Amino acid sequence: MKAREFRSDTMTRPTAAMRRAMAEAEVGDDVCGEDPTVNRLEATAAGITGKEAALFVPSGVFGNQCAIGVHCQPGNEAIVSEKAHVVEHEAGSAGALSGVQIRTVMPGNGHYLTAADILPRIRVGDDIHEPKTALILLENALSDGTVMPLEAMREVEALARARGVPVHLDGARLFNAALALGVEPADLAAACDTVSFCLSKGLGAPAGSLLCGPRAFIDRARRRRKVMGGGMRQVGVLAAPGLIALTEGRARLAQDHVRARLLAEGLSAVPGVRVDLRDVVTNMVYIRLDLPGRTEPGCVAFLEAHGIRVYPPLPDGIRFVTSLEVDDDDVAAAIEAVRAFALG
Repeated sequence: MKAREFRSDTMTRPTAAMRRAMAEAEVGDDVCGEDPTVNRLEATAAGITGKEAALFVPSGVFGNQCAIGVHCQPGNEAIVSEKAHVVEHEAGSAGALSGVQIRTVMPGNGHYLTAADILPRIRVGDDIHEPKTALILLENALSDGTVMPLEAMREVEALARARGVPVHLDGARLFNAALALGVEPADLAAACDTVSFCLSKGLGAPAGSLLCGPRAFIDRARRRRKVMGGGMRQVGVLAAPGLIALTEGRARLAQDHVRARLLAEGLSAVPGVRVDLRDVVTNMVYIRLDLPGRTEPGCVAFLEAHGIRVYPPLPDGIRFVTSLEVDDDDVAAAIEAVRAFALG
């Protein structure tokens, strides 16, 4: 039985073109700034995001934590959504690596932080009892697959500028967000001082992320990367598929969004399965079950037995993620498997 992979868009395997590029990559010592493939990747990423410079790092967590370590001093505070990846999936790194206190805020709209959410939490005075707010962290696309509108980002930007606080964007799925909003990645990045994005999620590369921002910031981030143990040598073999991800990978993201919508519509037609179609705007679909005697863990186990791979239930329900690994047959098979469980 074919395993149909809906756990995450991190499960993508490098394409044939990526494998060829890895084998043929021109390399040098990147710690010395001498890997030409990495240099091309960083220049490309800076251009796409509209920033002065970029830094190749091993992972999305690394990119976010490197940014936090440069923006903040130990004892500072960073404001972030309670639902953000930095809070839920980065193992307390901000405290462990940078001595930074994370101030979590539940978004009033249930998805993304607004300027109204952030305003009462900013602390930039001289009260010695309080940590100083040194950073605001936004996320786009969000971990639930939805997106933060550009205008909302600009409102946060205006507030941050007025209060003298920088903004970092966790843009792990930046290109999914831009596609869903009908804007350019640089438009989203322009509302933030710095931005990181992953090559290894929807774009399909095997590893790596980019941290982008002003040149002086990236110079400091390069030192911070060294402190964190992220200096890599002949890493052009990983940068090469990243360059392909930024061309071919971006070009096919729309297919993931279309398939996610087809999946959502098919699942919403199954009796006892709830899908909020308004929230299906990128490559993620969450379902809830109203099936007496049947549970979400039971559904996950049933799907696994029928070759449909999803993660155990998350706070927002059972998640399906479309990616390079998912075709139309996989979508149809997932719908039928959920239907069989619901009607079983």
